[in-house]
Amino acid sequence: MNKRMNVFYVGAAAALVVGLSQPVVVSGQAPETFTALAADLSTTGNGGTGRIDITITRWSTPEEREQLRTVLVEKGTEAVYRALQKMKSVGRIRVNDSLGWDLRYSREVKGNDGRRIVFATDRPISTAEAVRQPRSIDYKFTVGELRFTGDKGQGSLSAAVKLRYDQGDQTLELENLASEPIRLLDVRVRK
Repeated sequence: MNKRMNVFYVGAAAALVVGLSQPVVVSGQAPETFTALAADLSTTGNGGTGRIDITITRWSTPEEREQLRTVLVEKGTEAVYRALQKMKSVGRIRVNDSLGWDLRYSREVKGNDGRRIVFATDRPISTAEAVRQPRSIDYKFTVGELRFTGDKGQGSLSAAVKLRYDQGDQTLELENLASEPIRLLDVRVRK
């Protein structure tokens, strides 16, 4: 059963591609690694907990963000998927001790309420999934968000997401394959 993500995650989508929220503040380009406890509480996911490491090596440029927005508006979500795959890596994400995979988009926003980091990528699709073409094949994106107030934070990760852009409302909707996003708890900057 498809579940629409709540308003909190639609806000993350707006910051991700459309950029309707606060202005971008780009900090230094030194790599930064975040570690978190991931708790999958969805009824459709694998359940359980694990460790997530997210390394940001650079922030996406305003030109890259605008490119994604333009492709989305003019050509649709399938074209965004192909454009995202061609983008230079902005970091890596890995679960437990896996090799991980490249992140293709990252954005940092600093405000009075703290620091917010949004990241996205094309999700890994196995050969078996590509051949069998189950319903999950339509959920080609991984999207996450970290929120900090001080040194500790929390966040969410949607491992399999479908994008839909409403031309009339000019809004982006994220549809999560799982019944709810993975919760990222006790997020810290690893030194």
